[in-house]
Amino acid sequence: MSDKKTLFIDNLEVEFTDEKTVLEVIRNNGFNVPTFCDRPDLTQFGACRMCIVEQEGRGIQASCTMLPRAGIKIHLNSAKVRKIRKTILELLLANHKRECLTCEKSGNCELQKYAAEYGITDIRFPKLEEKNYLETDTSSPSLVRDPSKCILCGACVRACTEFQGHSVLGFVNRGSNTQVQPMNGRKLSEVDCVYCGQCQAVCPTGAISIKSDIEKVWSEINNPEKKVVVQVAPSVRVALGEEFNLEPGENTIGKIYSAARKLGFDLVFDTNFSADLTITEEAAEFVQRFMNKKNLPLFTSCCPAWVRYVETQHPELINHLSSCKSPQGMMSAVLRGFLGKYYPEYNKNNTVIVSVMPCTAKKYEITREQMAGETDYVLTTQEFAKMIKNAGIEFKQLKDEKADSPFGLYSGAGTIFGASGGVAEAAIRTAYNIITGEELSNVNITELRGVGANSRTKDTVIDIKGTKVKVRVVSTLKEAEKSIKELKEGKADFGMLEVMACPGGCVNGGGQPVSCLNSLIKAKRAAGLYKEDEDLPLRKSHQNPDILKLYTECLGGKFGSEQAHHLLHTEYTNKFVNSYKDI
Repeated sequence: MSDKKTLFIDNLEVEFTDEKTVLEVIRNNGFNVPTFCDRPDLTQFGACRMCIVEQEGRGIQASCTMLPRAGIKIHLNSAKVRKIRKTILELLLANHKRECLTCEKSGNCELQKYAAEYGITDIRFPKLEEKNYLETDTSSPSLVRDPSKCILCGACVRACTEFQGHSVLGFVNRGSNTQVQPMNGRKLSEVDCVYCGQCQAVCPTGAISIKSDIEKVWSEINNPEKKVVVQVAPSVRVALGEEFNLEPGENTIGKIYSAARKLGFDLVFDTNFSADLTITEEAAEFVQRFMNKKNLPLFTSCCPAWVRYVETQHPELINHLSSCKSPQGMMSAVLRGFLGKYYPEYNKNNTVIVSVMPCTAKKYEITREQMAGETDYVLTTQEFAKMIKNAGIEFKQLKDEKADSPFGLYSGAGTIFGASGGVAEAAIRTAYNIITGEELSNVNITELRGVGANSRTKDTVIDIKGTKVKVRVVSTLKEAEKSIKELKEGKADFGMLEVMACPGGCVNGGGQPVSCLNSLIKAKRAAGLYKEDEDLPLRKSHQNPDILKLYTECLGGKFGSEQAHHLLHTEYTNKFVNSYKDI
């Protein structure tokens, strides 16, 4: 028996099945209505009212909270609906700082887009005086918050709460005085923000944006006294193309190398190489802990938002964090330490290291006192795309190039770092070899894959010649908190815990091209990473010949050596007291 029912959209009979809202039915049948507050991975809120429709016999309804029922007749663009939508837009613009040409999100702003679509050329309502605009907060190393551009859609508040369980942002006051702000009206740098950037990823305007380092990087490139080196993170390759009308998940890494050189970067390296390096060190660390039954489960340490969360919320668990630096940190440490060995003209005084990352929290990571002086600047995927466009480079027409040596070769294990579960899967491939001296035959650990809303916690048990190891993977800090609770209650039965703060992992990082309007995009990006893993001749980090050469020539000859530990590992700080002072 079919579960299909029908309703009418603008007099056209359409089918629906298990859609939860009329808005879903509208979209699934080739129609659309504007909305600011609706985000597929967040709960329905119904704040902006832009998605209103007219239901025959019932009048105006918000489609994002309206239940679909058989036989109802709705109209998307009746005269009444269009009038109300235009009025909403005018009211929003009356309270909005309308400096669109200089706004960080100009061209990607949904308010700007809908104002143009609805022909808003004049606003009947008085504009808010400049003196009444709230101060812009630039204190964060990762994000800029401009309350004068906030339209109170609540998407950032829900993202912070529903993804991270953290509630750094919230609504204060009532009526026309309502605002979104951190606790007690503080700046982002004064609260326990983890800088993941998911708030800005769902923000439809310029109220929250990425703190840009573009001009600083241009200045370094144009300085003849400097040698500027760039590294590119795994998940950038399957997302950057979207900024140039390519399909999500299309691997453009060859074009990225080419674009970087055309921008003026002197050397181009791939962070996939240092992802392999991270795995050799982290797998060795895990094996040592597992054999000694000490400080288990091992927490992965690649995600700086997760590291900051542990330091500020659960400092008593710091000893569970892997001491390994992130791939970004390891690559910069290696470049600082050994680049001059292979390129004598590069030294500590003239070399500038830039990272292209999917993550806004990486901007924070390079300010950590333990990693200061290694990476000079972090560009998000969005910023890197802006530089390419600004330089007039036709990205689609670029010919593929290769990364520079000797830090350019990588395995498929390094590539899959960009998807939730990839770090754990890569670590298992190498840990198995360290423990048994043999190679894991089936490297596809599919139980740890998946980036959808229903795949935010994944468990599997690995059989290492009779020894069973349970591995858990979570994305979002809200899910991580559940595992922490198990650990504190003595119920944790997993030996390794991989955590990525962003839903789906780095493919959905806060610095990636906006994907919040389509929940399938991050799955396509992840599929692009797994495809590269399948296609590469090397799929295990410990088999990378450039990694082995680095150990032989510079790192004491073996994984986990004293030299490697000195260069590639870090320490963590209890930040709990400082984050709550004066409250």
